[in-house]
Amino acid sequence: MPPFNTRISKQLEKRLDSRLSRSIRTIEAGNTASLSFQSKRHVNFSSNDYLGLAADKTLSQAWQRGIDLYGNGSGASPLVTGFSKAHADLEASLCDWLGFERAILFSSGFSANQAVLFSLMKEGDLLVQDKLNHASLIEAGIHCSATMKRFRHNDIEHLKRTLTSGGLVVTEGVFSMDGDLAPLADIHDITQVNSWFMVDDAHGIGVLGEEGRGSCHSANVKPEILVVTFGKALGLSGAAVMCNQDLGDYFTQFARHHVYSTAMPPSLAHAISHSIEMVRTQQWRRDKLAELQSEYQQRFSMLDGYIETETPIKPFLIGDSGASVQIAMALSDMGLWLTAIRPPTVAKGAARLRVTLTANHNINQVKALANAIGQAVEKVAEWNRRF
Repeated sequence: MPPFNTRISKQLEKRLDSRLSRSIRTIEAGNTASLSFQSKRHVNFSSNDYLGLAADKTLSQAWQRGIDLYGNGSGASPLVTGFSKAHADLEASLCDWLGFERAILFSSGFSANQAVLFSLMKEGDLLVQDKLNHASLIEAGIHCSATMKRFRHNDIEHLKRTLTSGGLVVTEGVFSMDGDLAPLADIHDITQVNSWFMVDDAHGIGVLGEEGRGSCHSANVKPEILVVTFGKALGLSGAAVMCNQDLGDYFTQFARHHVYSTAMPPSLAHAISHSIEMVRTQQWRRDKLAELQSEYQQRFSMLDGYIETETPIKPFLIGDSGASVQIAMALSDMGLWLTAIRPPTVAKGAARLRVTLTANHNINQVKALANAIGQAVEKVAEWNRRF
C-alpha cells in the first residue's frame, strides 16, 4: 500500500513544528488599498497591484466590453480555435510597447517561464540562473534537460566564473521578495559574446522605465527573451514571452504550455490591451508611487529592519520566522494587513514583512504603517523577553 498518508502527515507535522506552516485566508474587497477579513477592515500593504488598476472602473468596463464582443471563454487552445482578434490585438500592442517582433501569450507567468526553459533548453546546454530567481524558473531549470548552475544573487564576478561556456543566463528584473534590481546592463554585456539573456520582469513591467516599459528599458538593454506578466502592475492576469520572429515561431511549435493549454479568455485579452494603454499614458500613477516611496524612506529609514529599494517592494527584515508571524498578527489587530514571508520562500534567518506600496495608498497610510510597525516590533520583543 502506498505510504502517502504517513508521508503527508509527517511533512505537515514537520512544517507545523518549525513554525513555517502556511494557510489560506479568505478576504473580501482585496483589490484595493483596503480589504476585509472576518468583518474587519484592514489597510492592505500586501498587494502586487502597484499601479492601482486591479479595481479600476474603467478597466472593469473594458473587460465587460470584451465579454460583449467575444463572449466568456476562448473555448480551445490557441492552435485550434482559441486565438481571436482580441489575442492578435494584444500581441500587437505588446510588440509596439516593448519593441519586440513577437509576443506569445500564456495564462500565467509560471507557465510562461516553464514553457521557455522546457522547450528551449536541451541536453548539453548550460543554463545559468540568479540564486534568488522565482520558483517557476528554478524548478524548470532543475527538471529540464540542460545543466543548470546558479550564481550568487546579483554577483557579476561570480556569474563570469559560472558562465564557463555559451548558454542562457536568466534573472529577474526586480526581485519579488527583496525589491532590488538586477544589474541588467552588466549581465547583458557578459552575454553578448556567445550567450543569450532572459529576463523575467514580472515586478518591473508597468512600474519602471518610460511609459512603464520595465526594468530592461530603464537599464537600456534588450534581452533575447523578456517575460512580462499582467497580474501585478497591469491589474489583471496572464503573461507573455517577448522575442524575435523565429523564436516566436519555435515556441508556437514546441512550447507545450502554449500549444496544449486553453487560451486566455478573449475578453481578458481585450482588457489587457486597454490596461497597456492606461499604463503607457497615465504617468501620474508612477508619480504617485514615487511620492509614497519617498515618504516611506523618510519614515522607515530610522527603524531597524529597514531595507532601501528603488521599487514599491519594501522588505522589512525581522529575521526570526516566529517573530515575523507575531508582528504580522499584531499589525492585523491594528487594522494593517501585511504578509510574513518565511523560509523556504526566503533564506533561513531572513524572515521579513513584505511591504508593497500601490498608487491607491496615501501619505497618511504610510505614516500610520511606520508608527504601527515600530509599536508591533517592540510589543513582540517585550512579549518574547517575558516568555
